[in-house]
Amino acid sequence: MSSHLITGIAELTTNDPMRSAAHSGPGADPGDRLLGIIRDAAIVVTDGVIEWVGPEVLAPDADRRTDLGGRAVIPGFVDSHTHLVFAGDRSAEFAARMSGTRYDGGGIRVSVEATRHASDDELRALVGARVAEMRAQGTTTVEIKSGYGLTVEDELRSLQIAREFTPHTTFLGAHVVPAEYSDRRVAYIDLVTGPMIEAIEAAGPGTAAYIDVFCEPHSAHAFDGDEARTILEAGRAAGLRLRVHGNQLGPGPGVQLACELGAASVDHCTFLSDDDVEALAAARGTTVATLLPGVEFSTRSPYPDARRLIDAGVDVALASDCNPGTCYSSSIPFAIALAVRDLGMTPAEALHAATAVSARSLGLDRCVAPGQPAELAVIDAPSHLHIAYRAGVPVVRALEL
Repeated sequence: MSSHLITGIAELTTNDPMRSAAHSGPGADPGDRLLGIIRDAAIVVTDGVIEWVGPEVLAPDADRRTDLGGRAVIPGFVDSHTHLVFAGDRSAEFAARMSGTRYDGGGIRVSVEATRHASDDELRALVGARVAEMRAQGTTTVEIKSGYGLTVEDELRSLQIAREFTPHTTFLGAHVVPAEYSDRRVAYIDLVTGPMIEAIEAAGPGTAAYIDVFCEPHSAHAFDGDEARTILEAGRAAGLRLRVHGNQLGPGPGVQLACELGAASVDHCTFLSDDDVEALAAARGTTVATLLPGVEFSTRSPYPDARRLIDAGVDVALASDCNPGTCYSSSIPFAIALAVRDLGMTPAEALHAATAVSARSLGLDRCVAPGQPAELAVIDAPSHLHIAYRAGVPVVRALEL
């Protein structure tokens, strides 16, 4: 066993409820309380696990020592919504949207065609490069969806490649109806709920942890509420946990369906009724509302109202939705900057959403405390405020120990 003492931490975000309680007195800073801040801190890591956290003046000895020179340390970002297994290029689609073309989900078929024609090695190299790009910006945990294969064989290989990079894999055979099934929707839903799920089961435990569906009646390519229910219930019967793309292009049934079925998250949440907000608040502790502001930036859509959700008591997460069509950005710092500027979140709320709450949606506890994995990121600045303050500047990176 080898211990590693990390010192010179000007500000440490722990997300530890015990540390948060220490900031609960009168006049305490709300951000310090939410994030469980320790200033002038140190951490001891032994074989990849956090052994000790506290003020540097109380730090124990260790076998090795690293001085961060007054930088801030945070839990590594948890990107709980990505689509990294794809080939091809859709930059022209982005340019068209910037000129006024409306997004309707149809471009997904372009990525499907390119992904089907890519070899396993090509896809593996692309995913590896994207994951490395994320680590360079502070992301240490990532969820990866399938959804650009849309055949039994291509969905299964997408999941198997994703599984090489993360245990947090999501089956998204119900991304859109592929072109060859455009006039046979029922047959495609039967394929998703039958042979696709059966192939995932036969491939063994861990091939997919979740099933997801693009529940969006405002897109002719996606799935309505009844179709989404059928798909989610089939996945649940096969032992998969549930996630939902909901309420992205307009008001719809996705949020209500996710809350009713106990989904781990419902993602996008751009267009919400009062009933949707109430359902999410009632589902707190079960269903997380994951906001993806990079999508609104990349599609010229209205931003979701995070302030409304937080004030209602909803669990709000942030993720990148890195994908080739609606947000080809792997940057959680970019999502945080957008959330602070355009979604009504404070810098502390946005950081908490991109770490603790995103982790919760994956069944994880992302805090800096003894017994936790040392999934950490370092900021080339003395405070977490610089993530949003220095938007577009690469100040955050995963801490390599």
